[in-house]
Amino acid sequence: MTQSFDAIVIGAGQAGPSLAGRLTQAGRKVAMIERKLFGGTCVNTGCMPTKTMVASAYAARLARRADEYGVVTNAPIGIDMKRVRARAAKVTLDARTGLENWLKSMAGCTVIEGQAQFESSNTIRVGEQVLTAPTIFINVGGRANVPNMPGVNTVPFLTNTTMLQVDFVPKHLVVVGGSYIGLEFAQMFRRFGAKVTIVEQSPRLIGREDEDVSLAIAEILKNEDIALRTHAECISLAPHAEGVEVHVSCTQGAPTVVGSHVLLAVGRVPNTNDLGLDRAGIDVDARGYIKVDDHLQTSVPGVYALGDCNGRGAFTHTAYNDFEIVAANLLDGEDRRVSQRISAYALYIDPPLGRVGMTEAQARASGRKLLIGTRPMTKVGRAIEKGETQGFMKVIADARSKRILGASILGVGGDEAIHGVIDIMNADVPYMKLQQAVPIHPTVSELIPTVLGDMQPVT
Repeated sequence: MTQSFDAIVIGAGQAGPSLAGRLTQAGRKVAMIERKLFGGTCVNTGCMPTKTMVASAYAARLARRADEYGVVTNAPIGIDMKRVRARAAKVTLDARTGLENWLKSMAGCTVIEGQAQFESSNTIRVGEQVLTAPTIFINVGGRANVPNMPGVNTVPFLTNTTMLQVDFVPKHLVVVGGSYIGLEFAQMFRRFGAKVTIVEQSPRLIGREDEDVSLAIAEILKNEDIALRTHAECISLAPHAEGVEVHVSCTQGAPTVVGSHVLLAVGRVPNTNDLGLDRAGIDVDARGYIKVDDHLQTSVPGVYALGDCNGRGAFTHTAYNDFEIVAANLLDGEDRRVSQRISAYALYIDPPLGRVGMTEAQARASGRKLLIGTRPMTKVGRAIEKGETQGFMKVIADARSKRILGASILGVGGDEAIHGVIDIMNADVPYMKLQQAVPIHPTVSELIPTVLGDMQPVT
C-alpha cells in the first residue's frame, strides 16, 4: 500500500529537519526519512564533536603555557583521551537525541527510519514501505573520500569519522591531506601528545587560500613541531612493523614516513550512489553531486537537493541556507537564489582562520582595481593581552565601488571577528560604513576599521 504525503524529506542533516518544521507549520503532511544518525555530519562526525575536541586540545596547550601567564601548576599536564572522547560523544548524543525527539514529536511529520530509494520521480521506497509526494527534498550529505591510492587496501586507516572513536594518543599520526579537516586533526592530536606529520600532494597547505595565509598557517603548525611534507607527488601506503609506511616521494626529506596510524583527509564525496537517482531521472555530475539550479531544484521538477550532496556548499551554514532559500521560495513567495550567497567559512586550527568572499588571488584575476589593507596580530591589543599574536588580518576592496570583495582574519577570534565583514558585504554598502563604526575596546574586531582606514592601492 502506498502512503501519500505533501512532501518527503530524505535525510535529517542540517537542512532537512528545519524544512520539515516549516512545512508542517504550513499545514503540509511530511515524511522524514533517516537511515542512520539524526543530525547528519555536523552533529555526528563534523562540527560538534571535532570542535569539542579542539576545545580540549586548546585547554591542553594553554595549560602547558600556564607559566607564561604567571599561573603555577603543581603537576605535569596529562591527557586522558577516554575522557576527551567521552566529552565529545556526550555533546553529539545530546544534540542528536534532542533533534530526533523534536522530529518524532512534530505534528504532521512521520519519521521513517531506513534506506530511501527512488522508484520514480515522485515515489520513494523504504524497505517494504512505498511513499509518494509531489515534492521531494534530498538532504543526504556526504562522507569521507577514500582515494584509490596504491596500498590503501593493505593497511588500516582512519577517516574523520573513525578518528572520533580514537580513545588513545597515537604514537605517530600521519595525516594524508593538508586541507581543512586534516589540519584540524593534526594540530589537535599534536596537542594531545602525538607526533604528527602532514603529507600534502600540493606545493603548499590549503591551496585554495592565498599564499600568505598558507605560509602563515604552515609556520603556526611548525612552531608546534608538526612535520610538513608538501610536494608529495606519489603517495602510497604499505604495512610496516611500526604501523603504516607512507611513501611521499618528496623532493626534500626522506622518501617515506613511518607512522603508527594514518588519517586520510583528502576530501568528501556525496551520499548519492545508493538512492536510485537514475530511476527518477535526476542528473548528477561526474563526482556524484546532484545538479541543481539557482533555486536548488534538480533536473526533475518538484525534486530539490539541499546541503553537501548538491555540491553548492560544503558547510553546515550553507546547508541551512539552502533550507532558508527553499522555504522562502516555496512558502513565502520570495525569489531567493544560491548565487546571492556570499561564501564564508572558517578553519578551526588555533588560532582560527575566518574567511569571506574572494581571495586576493581571485580578486587580482578579476581585473578590478583593488585596495588592500593588512595588519599583523602582533599589533592587535587584544591578541597581545591574551598572549596569542600569531596571524594577520587582510581586507580586499574594489577601488571604484569601495565594496569589500573578501577578507581573511587568521588570528585569535578570527572566526568571530570576520562576521563584521560578512555583514557589511551582505549589506552591499561601501567599506567606509564599517570603517566609521565605533567598536568595543578591547576586542579583535576593533582593529578592522583601522585596517580599512589604511587601505592601499594594489600595484
